Amino acid sequence: MTLEELGCNITEKKMETVSQALEELLVAAQQQDCLTLGVYESAKLMNVDPDSVVLCVLATDEEDEDDIALQIHFTLIQAFCCDNDINILRVSGIRRLAQVLGEPSTADSNGNEPKDLHCILVTNTQCQSLKCQALQDVGSYCDESRCKNQWVPYLALQER
Repeated sequence: MTLEELGCNITEKKMETVSQALEELLVAAQQQDCLTLGVYESAKLMNVDPDSVVLCVLATDEEDEDDIALQIHFTLIQAFCCDNDINILRVSGIRRLAQVLGEPSTADSNGNEPKDLHCILVTNTQCQSLKCQALQDVGSYCDESRCKNQWVPYLALQER
């Protein structure tokens, strides 16, 4: 095994660990009612109480890459998060996010549209502290990425 192959294996393991930590964190936050779903709802919360936000997850899939309006929203949200020291994570795999959160990924038989999972905020209210290992793992991944001048780290969620 070459040094390059070893480095790739370590990176893959790290990404898998962070992916699992993110999924655990989102489930825990959802159970504690500490999630905000949707670009518009997230922007409203960050305007009112940015100090309560501990993580911003921006999710896209290939079909969203050409959505100029969504990309502009992401740019503004990223700038706001950087200015307010909020960890940001870009992920692909909206269907996996929907699966983890128990949300439908397509419209149901009644015509109800699925929730907007393009922006997810994890909040940390005073009463319900989210001091869990998953939050620490995701936070340290974001910190490590910033040290490498990657201000908005990317993570690909794998279908299971």
